[in-house]
Amino acid sequence: MSLTNNPNVLKWVDEMIALCKPEKVVWIDGSQEQLSALKKEAVETGEMIELNQEKLPGCLYHRTNPNDVARVEDRTFICTRRKEDAGPTNNWCDPKDMYAKLSKLYDGAMKGRTMYVIPYSMGPIGSPLAKVGVEVTDSIYVVLNMNIMTRMGADAFKNLGDESNDFVRGLHSKADVNPDERYIVQFPEDNTIWSINSAYGGNVLLGKKCFALRIASFQGKNEGWMAEHMLILGVKKPNGEVKYITAAFPSACGKTNLAMLIPPEGYKKDGYEVFTVGDDIAWMKPGKDGRLYAINPENGFFGVAPGTNSKSNFNALESTRKNTIFTNVAIDNSDNTVWWEGLTKNPPVDATEWKGAKVNGVDFKAEGGNLAHPNSRFTAPAENCPCISPEFNNPEGVPITAMIFGGRRASTTPLVYQSFDWTHGTYMGSAVSSETTAAATGAVGVLRHDPMAMKPFIGYNVGDYWAHWLEMGEKLGDKAPKIFNVNWFKKDEEGHFMWPGFGDNMRVLDWIIKRCEGEVDAVETPIGYLPKPEDINIQGLEDEVTPETMEKLLCVDKELWKKEIAEMRRYYDEDIAGKGGNIPSELYGVLDKIESNLNK
Repeated sequence: MSLTNNPNVLKWVDEMIALCKPEKVVWIDGSQEQLSALKKEAVETGEMIELNQEKLPGCLYHRTNPNDVARVEDRTFICTRRKEDAGPTNNWCDPKDMYAKLSKLYDGAMKGRTMYVIPYSMGPIGSPLAKVGVEVTDSIYVVLNMNIMTRMGADAFKNLGDESNDFVRGLHSKADVNPDERYIVQFPEDNTIWSINSAYGGNVLLGKKCFALRIASFQGKNEGWMAEHMLILGVKKPNGEVKYITAAFPSACGKTNLAMLIPPEGYKKDGYEVFTVGDDIAWMKPGKDGRLYAINPENGFFGVAPGTNSKSNFNALESTRKNTIFTNVAIDNSDNTVWWEGLTKNPPVDATEWKGAKVNGVDFKAEGGNLAHPNSRFTAPAENCPCISPEFNNPEGVPITAMIFGGRRASTTPLVYQSFDWTHGTYMGSAVSSETTAAATGAVGVLRHDPMAMKPFIGYNVGDYWAHWLEMGEKLGDKAPKIFNVNWFKKDEEGHFMWPGFGDNMRVLDWIIKRCEGEVDAVETPIGYLPKPEDINIQGLEDEVTPETMEKLLCVDKELWKKEIAEMRRYYDEDIAGKGGNIPSELYGVLDKIESNLNK
């Protein structure tokens, strides 16, 4: 029983059936009855474990194969007809060769299994910014996660209609979960994603990074909109006005914390509130009034569990209290709930660690073991989030006032500064980088470039992607959002963080909004506009952030910045242009301008 009369969908699904040869085919309509039956089946076969339904109602547990616990960038490909269209930041293969290679792996991969056909909408049903996908899979885990992460079911076809061919075709089979034959492949010119031999969320929930960023970034370039690895938050001011901001950060830079920020007491008393529209991805398009409007194409959060607790991110933890799927965390056997590093100080004594062994959690930890995998996850419905925005389902999206880029930098980069203009802001995005921490393998403090925090997700040539940013700026003109850079991670001479971060980042958002509204002046420096120290509200932080500390936080060290510019020139020349990236001349122009400012 299919859910659509669209001949393009039906033809493609028939082709996938002929290739994978499943025993039976089930179309996912999104009904509660169907979902309940699938959950029951997953628990009966042992694919999922039902958790304590009093403490965690509707919650399920899943563990993946230990060889399959994260995204695999070296097995991820962008297949375009011309190699230069994939550019220097992507693995490339000729589509003909890749289709031939993968077709052999998919041939009969679903024999004896059920193929689930999942129609889904990225973005609210009926939104002019939404897009439709169809994923076929042999995994119930995928169906249940896609139900949380997307608007899944028969209604998704409303946006497609009976004739359109504008849907993203996603083929997934866990096959044998063989890491040597694991491939996550995007064919942007065909609106197609093929994923095989993985059962881990980031590789198999094809609506997420594969569609919402890699394919959508390519669609956005061709159709005049933007798909970005950005959170979306709303700041409600005491007068009731809400200003919306998007922000892009590499991993381990506090993205989810900012998306779900709880304002400091003083701000709360004054009537400020923060709303989450999205924690990970923003699709943005010029609206009727010429401003840039954003939707979160997702419907849930696929969050990293370790480190999440009531102090570090109260709202994220609250989001997991019901109807959530936990993957590769530990189980507290005393009450059949979940645990991970950083959730509480004391690990459960009677625990099942993430690979399935029953252990004494205290001894296991003492011997250096991880009860939960460091990349263990929760998939939680956005509607569970206490600070979810009332505009979350607004089909038109929300108007964006400011965009923020940031990374983890111990020196050089000040707490916050504003770009001179959109072109300079695009340059700032291209220069996003973080210093490696002890958590990463290799040397500490090495600069890792991650343009726009999009490096693994740009579905085409990174230079053309920057050119598309510049085009969008031209299109938006004076209605373009203002662009800022932040750095919560600046350190003093003793190696301590100078800025308290977390909820206190509200103080920086406050300055950013005031700048956008023309309420505060700024100091023009060689690198951009910086706050006057007295314009960052540090009421209640006087002991932590002294005037001397604020001076250091906002310092522009010319010698360090000259090194920064030299490194960016090397990065452009060697890593991008030298490997086939088409860097727009305007960005070299910004480099030249900052360099000459610094030399004055």
